[in-house]
Amino acid sequence: MEEHVRARRIVVDCSGLGFCDSTGLNALLRARLRMRETGGRLDLAGLRPPVDRMFDITGVRAVFRVYEDTARALADPAPREGGAGHD
Repeated sequence: MEEHVRARRIVVDCSGLGFCDSTGLNALLRARLRMRETGGRLDLAGLRPPVDRMFDITGVRAVFRVYEDTARALADPAPREGGAGHD
């Protein structure tokens, strides 16, 4: 993410993600932190079962708002602060 970009919200489409290791987790968590520092949010959409399970086991799922798919994420009119939400 470039510093000059001031997006208020980023939705990451994870529907094609079949595996995520600690490097991927750290990248998402760092991106989330950068967004929070500028008043924005990073949300996840379309987590497949193996990745969703790993996010749940590690506790990472609780810090992101997770949507069933990108259409639902983008249709959310007023994203609220907080962790896990829509499924």
